[in-house]
Amino acid sequence: MAGRIPPTFVDDLLSRVDLVDLIDSRVPLKKSGREYTACCPFHDEKSPSFTVSPSKQFYHCFGCGAHGTAIGFLMEFEHLGFVEAVEELAARVGLAVPRDESSARATREGPDLLTPLQRAAEFYRQQLRTNPAASRAVDYLKGRGMSGEIAAEFGVGYAPEGWSSLIDALSREVGYPALVASGLVIEKEGGGGYDRFRDRVMFPIRDRRGRVIAFGGRILGEGKPKYLNSPETPLFHKGSELYGLFEARQALRHIERLVVVEGYMDVLALAQYGIRYAVATLGTATTERHLESLFRICSEVVFCFDGDRAGREAAWKALQVVLPQLRDGRQVRILLLPEGEDPDTLVRAEGGGAFAERLATARPLAEFFFDWLTQEVDLTSMDGRARLAALAQPHIQQVPPGVLRDLMLDRLASLTGLDSRRLGRDLKVAAAPRRLARPRGAGPLSVMAKTIAMLIQRPGLASRAEALRDIPTSGLAGLGVLFELLDLLAARPNLTTGALIEHWRGTEHFETLQRLAGHPFEVAESHWDEDFDGYLSILSGKYREARYSQLEQKARIGGLTQDEKREFFELSRYR
Repeated sequence: MAGRIPPTFVDDLLSRVDLVDLIDSRVPLKKSGREYTACCPFHDEKSPSFTVSPSKQFYHCFGCGAHGTAIGFLMEFEHLGFVEAVEELAARVGLAVPRDESSARATREGPDLLTPLQRAAEFYRQQLRTNPAASRAVDYLKGRGMSGEIAAEFGVGYAPEGWSSLIDALSREVGYPALVASGLVIEKEGGGGYDRFRDRVMFPIRDRRGRVIAFGGRILGEGKPKYLNSPETPLFHKGSELYGLFEARQALRHIERLVVVEGYMDVLALAQYGIRYAVATLGTATTERHLESLFRICSEVVFCFDGDRAGREAAWKALQVVLPQLRDGRQVRILLLPEGEDPDTLVRAEGGGAFAERLATARPLAEFFFDWLTQEVDLTSMDGRARLAALAQPHIQQVPPGVLRDLMLDRLASLTGLDSRRLGRDLKVAAAPRRLARPRGAGPLSVMAKTIAMLIQRPGLASRAEALRDIPTSGLAGLGVLFELLDLLAARPNLTTGALIEHWRGTEHFETLQRLAGHPFEVAESHWDEDFDGYLSILSGKYREARYSQLEQKARIGGLTQDEKREFFELSRYR
């Protein structure tokens, strides 16, 4: 959907969204006076410093400085873009997002990618049903035990053999450049292009909102690569997406566990047998972004790998990525299948119930961790036990402080004969959090910054600032921003702090205004009016001093006009 989202819609949206409810659905909040608190979701801490203000519709962490609106929270916590965050909030309150089409041409960058991808998905599904050559694909899917219902739910299709089948079908409708930009067509050096996917079973990859953003294709017959994925595009990043996650969330209202497998057919086979909580990485190892997506949905993740050496090594690599994410309450298990089996073959051989039991009894990550390391050492010798401590400590160091880390230290102590307290002291500081914490004490603010901070935090103060209107915007640094705030509040006096801040998103002042929105004032709220008036008086005085000095200097050099003389006389009365 092209076009700029009107600012008035954003104002209306933020007036309907309750920031407390939004954050509490992801980070449990506790009432504390007029505000709500929690341990910050953006850095590791043991005592709560994260506050949410229902009156301001703004959150702020006094530990690391994180702050923002409902839109900003979704952008940071869910890793969404601005438009995606607005659309998610709008869906939450039942609003349709309008677009300012007059600005669409000016703001659009490059061709629309979603349309060609969606049309390609429809084309591939239609080919699977009607193209005679697709019989091989149908036979392949039936041979793998896939039902028509599962194939339809996941949008499985077929890419014809021809070099330009997709180009011929869609280029006139969506445009050839869009087919190239979306990764569906490969351009040749000498000019022209050809379909990326040919004679393959096609698996559409959907984002968290169900939009097709890429494809995976499994070749029929001989040839390499057996599986081919779309290239990276502005919509598709392999290290962020998980195949089957959208379908899992559609199938299950509440997901207690997610299992990570290695292939498209593994996900489909498990779904066929009632295991609707399987997802697959897309030709990459598990990344931190994958884990963030998984743990936002549930607290237990099972990694399922083939039981051969390659599978065990993949499990160890996944473990190293997982360790820094293992905050208390999160559980990770490792399931290594019998050698020669994968989830697809095993679930078809033993059924969904037996496979689900395997998942439920998979080995806890900590057990796998110590089993892996003890294979490399001789625990009957002192050198071997010292070697185990040296191997294990750098990894345990990555686990955030908490119960699991303490238990892993206790296990290491029992294996090595060392004292767990000694091992704990030897650990370096735990891995740095995603956001470096800043000192809690805010630095001193100028009078102008305090005035703006008070106005942002209590927009109703705007009515007290009309006396400043006689000062030129060039009179004091920051006065232009203050006047813009006053103009906006004059037009929309009911804006909350959060909605007020959003008007500056994308400008050079946005981050500064967000910081001022979270600045703590050590003064009772009953005195805010008095203090605000005092700051206004100081600003007026600063302007008068600066203007008096300017006119005084001009009088020495070249004289003043009659108007300037009158102004100079008036200013002198305040000295």
